[in-house]
Amino acid sequence: MNFGASDVLMQQIVKGAPADVFASADQKAMDKAIGEKVIATDSRRDFAANSLVLIVPKDSSFAPASVKDLTAASVKRVAYGDPASVPVGRYTEGALKEAGVWAAVSAKGVLAANVRQSLDYVARGEVDAGFVFSTDAAVMPDRVKVALSVPTQTSITYPIAQVAQSKHAADAQQFIAYVLSPDGQKTLAQFGFKPPAK
Repeated sequence: MNFGASDVLMQQIVKGAPADVFASADQKAMDKAIGEKVIATDSRRDFAANSLVLIVPKDSSFAPASVKDLTAASVKRVAYGDPASVPVGRYTEGALKEAGVWAAVSAKGVLAANVRQSLDYVARGEVDAGFVFSTDAAVMPDRVKVALSVPTQTSITYPIAQVAQSKHAADAQQFIAYVLSPDGQKTLAQFGFKPPAK
């Protein structure tokens, strides 16, 4: 297993890193992998869904009613993944643009290389708030709290597919089948993932 930002993993595969299966936190990273012809296109399936949340440090008194409250002068720093390379950043940018506050909030932005870095910034109190997936917020309930569930323009679904140059194609297909199976879905649910829409 190799975990990291979806776009980084995709680029590693494009550059020849040995991999059998690619799972992404958004559709765009998988689309890019398919565009680079490194994915067996017919193996692509959605395997999980998630949601975007705004978190604050556990001891914070900041209780926003909406993302528009991030424009307040008292809010100095907001962490989120870099939209150029991280799915959570793309979802965040879309949600803030939809709310009409992207320019104001991005001016306070502290870009994270991945969603866990955004979580860490909030957990350490280095920022006033941060955007993460709900499953990431659940990792540190003693250090952060969810202030808002943030509506996104597109549903947050995770695709999985076999890497075209897999040297273990049968094992890759078996792994994908397991992830999609009732047992695999039960394991994902234990970590807060929702099933993908049918």
